[in-house]
Formats: sequence, structure tokens, C-alpha cells
Amino acid sequence: QVQLVESGGGLVQAGGSLRLSCAASGQTFSAYTMGWFRQAPGKEREFVAGISWDSVTVYGDSVKGRFTISRDSAKNTAYLQVNSLKPEDTAVYYCAAGLGAILTRTNYNYWGQGTQVTVSS
Repeated sequence: QVQLVESGGGLVQAGGSLRLSCAASGQTFSAYTMGWFRQAPGKEREFVAGISWDSVTVYGDSVKGRFTISRDSAKNTAYLQVNSLKPEDTAVYYCAAGLGAILTRTNYNYWGQGTQVTVSS
């Protein structure tokens, strides 16, 4: 079992930045693919970014060049640096962990409770 706890969300003006954190506990963090997803009201949950156990990264098209995913195995924590925020980035952001390919959503077996990011115009 892996437990995930997100933090770092908040209210920010357009153009601002936040750093989201995902603290993991339980089984070996370093073996897991970590992903960030988001869900806005009335919309499907969307892939934002993912990082493999060996730090290969993949980004959703809407966040490329603005968001950066990273991981620190010594701290059992994954991060999502979100820059140049836009109102359309407003959503609940979820951290997820799993084994296997970054873009295969069914690989993510463990999910956090989410952290709200609200971007004002």
C-alpha cells in the first residue's frame, strides 16, 4: 500500500506560480511511476504530468513549457512546479502512483485526496 498526501495548492493570480508536493508513505517510493492529474468542475480528469522511476518525464500538451514534474526519492516526495498559471488551470490536482508506463492511466493504483488550485484573472 502507498499513501499519498498532496499539498501546496491555493489561490493565485494569473501569471503566478505554485509548487505542489506529494508526500508518499508505504512501499518503496523509488520504484513507482508518479503522476499528476487534474479535474475541473464538470470536466473529465486530465493527465498533467508524469515521471518514471528513472526520472523520464511526460507532460500534457496544455502544460508543456509551464509545468515541471520532479521527484526526490530521499524525501519520498514528488513535486509539480506550476508556472505562468492561467484561469483555465483552475482544478483539483491529484497525485497518483503506480507501476508501469506513465501514460497508461490504469497503471495508477494509488491516489491522493487532491489539492485545489484556483487561478484568478
